[in-house]
Formats: sequence, C-alpha cells, structure tokens
Amino acid sequence: MLIIPVKDGENIDRALKRFKRKFDRTKTMKQLRSRKHFTKPSVTKRIQIQKAQYIQGLRTQEEQG
Repeated sequence: MLIIPVKDGENIDRALKRFKRKFDRTKTMKQLRSRKHFTKPSVTKRIQIQKAQYIQGLRTQEEQG
C-alpha cells in the first residue's frame, strides 16, 4: 500500500505527481500485465537477449560517431 503524506498547504497536483512517480517505481502495473498470461522461460530469456543486443548496438553506434 502506497502512503503519500500531504503537507499543510501543499498543492494537490504535486502530491499526485509524487504518488504517480512512487507507483511507477513499484512496477505494479508491469507486474499485473506480466501475470495476465504465462510466458515460457525460454521466451523471456530470448526477449532479454534481443533487448541487450539492441542496447549494445545503440552504444556502439554512439561510440563510432
């Protein structure tokens, strides 16, 4: 459960922004979406490898020019 203390005279928009940031950091929605369906461990591993290859490609491009 997320608890966001609101200080006296604090703008509600600022408190809402803090709540959203804290909610994103807990990765609650990501976890819910991943639990909707089962993905095989091999598929998860393949996706991680593809992501790492993509990021590595971006970094090598950045180094070259």
